[in-house]
Amino acid sequence: MEIDLGLLVLRLALAALLAGHATQKLFGWFRGRGIQGTGKLFEADGLRPGAVMVTFAGLSELAAAGLLALGLATPLASAMVIGAMLAAISTLWPKGLWAHLGGFEVPLTYAIIAFVLACTGPGAIAVDALLPWQLHGPVWALGAAVLGVLSAAPLLAMVVRHRRATREGSQPAAG
Repeated sequence: MEIDLGLLVLRLALAALLAGHATQKLFGWFRGRGIQGTGKLFEADGLRPGAVMVTFAGLSELAAAGLLALGLATPLASAMVIGAMLAAISTLWPKGLWAHLGGFEVPLTYAIIAFVLACTGPGAIAVDALLPWQLHGPVWALGAAVLGVLSAAPLLAMVVRHRRATREGSQPAAG
C-alpha cells in the first residue's frame, strides 16, 4: 500500500507541474507568457510557427497531466511527457544541465520520472489498475521512450537546423 500511495503522490505531483507549465503557455497563468509570448520564445529557438508549436506543446502537456493524474494509459502519458521534455531539453542544451543557470535539469527530471512510471506502472490507485491487463514494465517503458523520441524528432531537427543557420549567419527557412 505504501508503494501505491507513493506512486499516486509522484503521479499527481508530476501532473500538477506539467499542468502548470501547460497553462503558462496556453493562458499566461502562473506568470506565464501565454501563446503569443511563448510563441516568440519558441521561434527564437527555431520552433516555427511559434504559436502553433506552443499550442501543441501546451495541449500535449495538459493531456499528459490528465492521463497521469488518473493513472490512465500510463505508457502513452509517459511517451507524451518524454517527447515534450526532449524538445525542451534541446532548446536548453547550450546552457548545460543545471536549472539555476537556465539549463535542462527540470525537463530531464520530468522525463526520467515519466520513464520510471512507465516501468513501474501507476500503482493500484489508478484507472490502469482496473484494467484486465498490465500496461507497465521495462518493455512498456522502452516503448514510451522510443515513442517520445520519435514524436520529438521533428522538433529536434528544427532546433538543430536553426542553430546551424544561426552559427552560419543565415536565417533558417520557416516550417
